[in-house]
Amino acid sequence: MGERFNFQTFQFMKLTSFPVLALLLVCLLRPIQAEPSSFEATSKPNFIIIFTDDQGYQDLGVFGSPNIKTPHIDRMAKEGRVFTSFYVASPVCSASRAALMTGCYPARVGITKPVFFPTDKWGLHPEETTIADMLKSAGYATACVGKWHLGHHKEFLPTRQGFDSYFGIPYSNDMSHPDNRKPGRMSFEEAWKNQAQGIKTWNPPLMKNEEIVEMPADQRTITRRYTDHAIEFVSQHKDKPFFLYLAHAMPHVPLFVPEEVHDPEHAYKSVIEHLDAETGRLLDALREQGLDKNTYVIFTSDNGPWRTQGVFGGSALPLSGGKGWFQEGGVRVPCVMWGPGRIPAGTKTDEMAATIDILPTFAALAGITPKTRGPIDGLDLSGLITGKTPSPRTEFLFCGGLGGQKGSKDFKNVLYGMRQGDWKLLGRELDKSPALHNLADDISEKNDLAKKNPEKVVALRDRAKELWKEVEGNVRSLGYLDK
Repeated sequence: MGERFNFQTFQFMKLTSFPVLALLLVCLLRPIQAEPSSFEATSKPNFIIIFTDDQGYQDLGVFGSPNIKTPHIDRMAKEGRVFTSFYVASPVCSASRAALMTGCYPARVGITKPVFFPTDKWGLHPEETTIADMLKSAGYATACVGKWHLGHHKEFLPTRQGFDSYFGIPYSNDMSHPDNRKPGRMSFEEAWKNQAQGIKTWNPPLMKNEEIVEMPADQRTITRRYTDHAIEFVSQHKDKPFFLYLAHAMPHVPLFVPEEVHDPEHAYKSVIEHLDAETGRLLDALREQGLDKNTYVIFTSDNGPWRTQGVFGGSALPLSGGKGWFQEGGVRVPCVMWGPGRIPAGTKTDEMAATIDILPTFAALAGITPKTRGPIDGLDLSGLITGKTPSPRTEFLFCGGLGGQKGSKDFKNVLYGMRQGDWKLLGRELDKSPALHNLADDISEKNDLAKKNPEKVVALRDRAKELWKEVEGNVRSLGYLDK
């Protein structure tokens, strides 16, 4: 650091005797150490999103799991903030991930088909502004590790969406390349019992940047290898701000873990506890490299548990529903945010927040004004995260795509309802017989209060339609390959 000098000091020096002047000169010429000089104290914050796949609301120790042990994520909670009313914008894979990346309801960015398949020719439009695009434009190093599922063709891969690098399976781990046919006939249960043979049943490609490096991917070690790449990335970029999107394949079926932690009788439990251990490895790496005080980490899931998979799916209790449903169990997910010294330790909030809010929140925390392709639906949660202000989010729409399997044009987005404060209105056809619940008293959505509160039904329905009209009137195109 250079010497400091100012006019007032100079005037004072002219009036002093030589001994005093000499002493002042010595003091002034010494480097000033009081101000921060390290990268940690002066840089923009780092950001990490850990996004699991199909993990249920209850599937963490801190969220009340009766049998799954997650000491590392529980420690995150003790050192950070737990969000108990945290929402995804879709109860299904691709649409949920599009919302996270863009800060928009999926319909706004042209997502009508909630799940993309290897035979599909579309993906998130490259002109959309993702979290990675925004942060990269501000000098951040960016990496995507894990499941992408927003288009597997080169034109739509993470490397075309603001990420400097990519390592992962580009779609769900039960999907095969080059189409969606399975080369084998093993069930999820058989594959778990015999992992060595099970990994050959599905044929997903493991990619590095834009090239396939392994096929089929050895899914027994995929969670660990994803963490290895994550740790390598943060180590290589510890001297500049970075954004890491770590999107695990698990616990989406088929379930796999390294053989040394394989429990033949408790598949789902083994997978979640392995995810917890690997999360602990990443957090330890941040601590060891002195990055913990300058890094925000968000742990959450893309949607609720796949309840139709029985013991291979998770639990959303005390919520109802699961993956594929707009009941709370499908769209309310576990969320823990961690940032020592920045996020108040050992705190919990039941105020509403959502993945669509992450993009504008990161922008605020990094001091960035995002330039998006069009309007977004996310809100700045920085005050809520740091415990300084209430959540700005008081409303949230439930909307998604329905239709056939031939192509995106066969689908349409439907408004299912909304949450406003503690009230939730939900129904396939809002104009007929939607259900009304007060989530403060009925988190399990068991008691339909619609008949007792017709005025509330009308008010929520009208407001939902008003918000939905704006979204539908500003829909942007999905990326599509004509060839």
